[in-house]
Amino acid sequence: MKKNHVRAKLKRGEASIGTWLTLPDTMSAQLIARAGFDWLTVEMEHTPITIDTAAQSFAIIAATGPAPLARIPWNTGENIKRVLDTGAWGIVVPMVNSRAEAEAAVAAARYAPLGDRSVGGQLHAATFGADPSTYYDRANDEILVVIMAEHIKAIEAADDILSVPGIDAVFIGPNDLHKSMGKKPVFDSDDKEFVDAVKHIRKTAAKYGVAPGIHVIEAATAKRRVEEGFQFIAVASDVGMMMGKAKEITTALSIGAGQAVAKY
Repeated sequence: MKKNHVRAKLKRGEASIGTWLTLPDTMSAQLIARAGFDWLTVEMEHTPITIDTAAQSFAIIAATGPAPLARIPWNTGENIKRVLDTGAWGIVVPMVNSRAEAEAAVAAARYAPLGDRSVGGQLHAATFGADPSTYYDRANDEILVVIMAEHIKAIEAADDILSVPGIDAVFIGPNDLHKSMGKKPVFDSDDKEFVDAVKHIRKTAAKYGVAPGIHVIEAATAKRRVEEGFQFIAVASDVGMMMGKAKEITTALSIGAGQAVAKY
């Protein structure tokens, strides 16, 4: 059975960098998987990506080299089970704002005795290059559980949340975090409340042996965050890279209406 190299890296204290797949087509997975990222997260929370497309993407990504992950639509056992049973090597769980919510995510992602994930399926073992029996024996050691800190409530409850056993990484969502503070959604800022919140999550994660992570917009910021101690870092997305490059070209050619484009 293949090792989840991302989980292993994080456990060793190393940085692991990936990106988000937001296009509802497996072609994006097929092409971005060859770019050299450590992992790719299929974004199912804010996109029209279906479980069928996600399952096919997981297989393509795993066969190419990166670890296939999924950001689930919401923190429910059904969402977690479906992506793991169809081949994801890990989950990114949005809006985890309490200890109970963190415990629920871990329980749904782990088989007994560590959790209550139910047994069944074939695709989960296939993406790991294993038979189902081997997968059931080893999945608890390989599945990556990432919970998101993207609301001021999560910042305030950081100790309660990050002390939950079984969490591998905590991932800061800067846009939602800013919004929950009553500020404009942006990927980064020097606003003191935001800066303090980011530092608090990073330090609290280190306290409990959880890898701190964050979403950034470009390589330079990713490097800075690694220097600060962040490990699980997402850089932009497939659509963000496409739109950013397209805008760069039209600006250089002095064409177009000059509108700003989303980089995520």
